[in-house]
Amino acid sequence: MTRKQEMFIAEYLVDLNATRAAMAAGYSAKSAGKIGPQLLGKPGIAAAIQKRMDKRAAKLEITADRVLAEAAHAAFLDPISLFADNGSLLPLSQMPESARRAIAGIEVEEIWDGKGDDRVLVGYFKKIKLVSKEGTLTLTGRHLKMFTDKFDVTMKRSIEDLVCGEEEL
Repeated sequence: MTRKQEMFIAEYLVDLNATRAAMAAGYSAKSAGKIGPQLLGKPGIAAAIQKRMDKRAAKLEITADRVLAEAAHAAFLDPISLFADNGSLLPLSQMPESARRAIAGIEVEEIWDGKGDDRVLVGYFKKIKLVSKEGTLTLTGRHLKMFTDKFDVTMKRSIEDLVCGEEEL
């Protein structure tokens, strides 16, 4: 394997973008869009990429079970677990871990009263964005093969019987 190909593999693993990886490895920008996918099609390069991805997944303990469990946290979150009995948002440390795992982002804005040196902090405006329930349910359903765009057709007669004229369509 050439040095450029080795560099391509390393760069490809950064963001899985073959064109960008080809340019970063030293291939011309003009031809990178063509060369990147060609390199991915080479058995030696594909095997090296897969080996490194498998090693990384093992190191990070990324398994199908963990990915599915993480999707389930978001897909089946009951939003009430984010709030105290009085309706206030729980501090993160008091939220159940499964609820925290479903949070995509948090924004906190301080609310002040007064001006200049006389202003006083009177509260916070907190905004929590949850991961997409629809997205996680869709991915989970696909994993479980609940949704399919393909149809299986089973024929009781062989194609040869049909071609030889024993039966017309």
